[in-house]
This record gives sequence, structure tokens and C-alpha cells, in this order.
Amino acid sequence: MKKTFTASVWREGRWFVAQCLEVDVASQGESEEEALANLREALALHFEEPRATVAPRMHQIEVEVHAA
Repeated sequence: MKKTFTASVWREGRWFVAQCLEVDVASQGESEEEALANLREALALHFEEPRATVAPRMHQIEVEVHAA
């Protein structure tokens, strides 16, 4: 699925900064085009499904609880 976002781009020194206005994601590059390409990649990673890199170990634990 593709979604359209609005990007604000400005120059800071020798870097261009691209920031998505709808989602708190930003990136930078040495040109405006590179900053926008890096922002596209950052947004794609932001919306990627989370995956554990190592399978979690599940444990059953007992805790004594004193109700008031």
C-alpha cells in the first residue's frame, strides 16, 4: 500500500534536512534529492512490521500476591 506524506526540506550548513510533517520522522542528505530519498527509506522502516531478531523465551512465573 502506498501513502502520501508531506515533507519539509531545509538546509543546515552543508546538509539538507527532510522532515515528514504527518509522522515524527526526519532524515538528511548532501542534496535535497538525497535527503528526500533517505526520508522515504526512513518512513518505510518506521512503518515496517516489527520482528524479533531472536526468538523470545517464554517463562511461567509465580508471584505471591496479598490482596488488601
